Amino acid sequence: MNETTTAATPGRRRRIGLMIGAVSAALFAGNAAGVATAAPDVSYEQMVHLPAGDIHVISSGVPRADAVVLLHGLAGSTTWWAPVMPALALQNRYVVRIDLLGHGESAKPDSGYGMAEQASWVGEVLDRLGVRHAIVVGHSTGGYVATSLAEQRHDLVTALALIDTGSRLDAFTDNGPAGDLLLNPAIGQPLWPLLPDAAIRYSLSSAFTRDVPVPERIIADVRGMTYRSLTATSNASDAYLRDRPEPDRLVDLGLPTMVIYGSQDKRWPAASFQDYRRVPNVRIESLDCGHTPMIEDPGATGTLIRDFAEHY
Repeated sequence: MNETTTAATPGRRRRIGLMIGAVSAALFAGNAAGVATAAPDVSYEQMVHLPAGDIHVISSGVPRADAVVLLHGLAGSTTWWAPVMPALALQNRYVVRIDLLGHGESAKPDSGYGMAEQASWVGEVLDRLGVRHAIVVGHSTGGYVATSLAEQRHDLVTALALIDTGSRLDAFTDNGPAGDLLLNPAIGQPLWPLLPDAAIRYSLSSAFTRDVPVPERIIADVRGMTYRSLTATSNASDAYLRDRPEPDRLVDLGLPTMVIYGSQDKRWPAASFQDYRRVPNVRIESLDCGHTPMIEDPGATGTLIRDFAEHY
């Protein structure tokens, strides 16, 4: 594998924790006949061809200029959002789920993983889909991509919802020796393609506070990442927070914002989400779960997103 990496830092070590957040307990329905004729309860799957590479997209509902956009976190995919979709059930809403570059079924090139770059690709996808106004929902690292998109495209993003998106780099709780080993290039890079399913499943399970089984499809999603796409995204999100804390960015944006977090999140202490209170008119919601509310409490998570979206 010809990949270039740098030594692991404490900030990078936390990314295996964020990788853990990229999980779900369901599979998506098959392709619909065509997006132009899609019924509100039909999901349509497609690849959008961009200069950076193909981006995998699943859209639900009748295509229109207004959309709710769902972005996963590090090492995740569109599959996380499947449990949330029934509760989301947005009447007359167009819902778009996107595999970020390097994740899921999207292309996995050697570059293009900066938060601003990822946001740019998302913006291009939405332009191709004819979306002109978007409420963007991001989980964990996906929240940084959502915010970066809002910084770039004032014309496009009308509101933001962040789910367990850390407020500042120094708030992260250390990920322990497993994360240190995997993100140490001398060890992690040769080990990455050799990890047994049991090791991946064990790592993923540490994101939860309840006994939630990790399906084979999610193991495949994690295994499908290249070591480069994992570490480059990890480094990029660290750099994003190091440059500026997330709440400060939101203050400048002045957009309607909701923050959802799990009160038992082991990656980001509950107290750290109070940093968002300095964002004017922010709505902060706590759920009794860990880092993955969309898996541990999909009904409540979907209802919160639905209620928020219906106001904007």
